[in-house]
Amino acid sequence: MTKTKAYTNKEVTIVWEADKCIHSGICVKGLPNVFRPKVRPWIRIDAASTEALVNQVKQCPSGALSYYMNHEEDETAESLETKVEVLENGPLLVYGTLKVTNKDGASEIKNKTTAFCRCGASENKPYCDGAHVKNDFKG
Repeated sequence: MTKTKAYTNKEVTIVWEADKCIHSGICVKGLPNVFRPKVRPWIRIDAASTEALVNQVKQCPSGALSYYMNHEEDETAESLETKVEVLENGPLLVYGTLKVTNKDGASEIKNKTTAFCRCGASENKPYCDGAHVKNDFKG
């Protein structure tokens, strides 16, 4: 069962899906007063502006963090232009809406940011699970 938490400041709600998190630390480095992994609750949403929160969540490489604006009804996934970024010593990030077909033929739709494994050590292939950090992947 996926562990999901939601945090709101009345303007925006940040959703965190624990199973997707690859612990890249981008959120913590970007807004350390908001994202505090050693404190509970770990997201202190009132410590930054809505704009800063949204901008930081958009940088999440795994898609574990997402957001929706509370005043917008029927919020749908933001459609992004497809863009690919290779993170140094880390995953391949693909931004946009993707249809991913797995080796067993099952497919799923991924929105916003999807992190694909480049090191070969992920236990969640084709997606990154952060194994590159433990294996000291260089590339």
